[in-house]
Amino acid sequence: MVRLSYPIAMEIAGNNAMWTRPDCGDCPVSYPAPTYSAAKAIFESVLWGPDVEIIPAKVELCAPIQYHSYCTNYGGPLRNPKSIKDGNNYQLYATVLIDVCYRLYAEVIPNKEKSRLPERAVQWDKKTTSPGHAYQSIFERRLKRGQCYSIPSLGWREFTPSYFGEFRDTTQVMSDALPVIIPSMLRQVFSKGYASPVSYVYDNNLVIQNGVLEYPKGSENYAQ
Repeated sequence: MVRLSYPIAMEIAGNNAMWTRPDCGDCPVSYPAPTYSAAKAIFESVLWGPDVEIIPAKVELCAPIQYHSYCTNYGGPLRNPKSIKDGNNYQLYATVLIDVCYRLYAEVIPNKEKSRLPERAVQWDKKTTSPGHAYQSIFERRLKRGQCYSIPSLGWREFTPSYFGEFRDTTQVMSDALPVIIPSMLRQVFSKGYASPVSYVYDNNLVIQNGVLEYPKGSENYAQ
């Protein structure tokens, strides 16, 4: 039984990052490392294609975990109706990460949910016998050139990276760091793939060991 998957990897760094814990209420607090869905979104920001599925495998932390208080004026749709009507913002307090650097790893497999694909993706899929391999080749070429489908972010959209691209020789994994236990971590909000309804999934009892967080293997269907 052969699994038709293709590995991809990239490095990303920035001044701030926010991997929001959903249990922290009005003052968001970041997980110590990117969630599964956040890692997936970073890869997709370089190259997005609905005819493949990106399966994050692990993240390597290449900078110490440092938390910092952060405050911003929030003007989004979650304000109360009166504030929206009057054009008033409110101050949002959060606990974010600073001076982060990660190496991300994933596998690319064909998307079996063809029924939800847009027509252009269906036509492209019919022209290739190996969409995962094609994605891998195009991804690596775009990463080397510094191209992207959308600007990558480190959680919140305003947290843009100071670097994203291929692995740098000067980057070192924090292999001597103490273990960090994460009792529960949000995995995905749209867990059934492209254009699927909201379906929350969590991973339990994760550990960042020797600077590495491995994402548990889910129920994704690999092509045989």
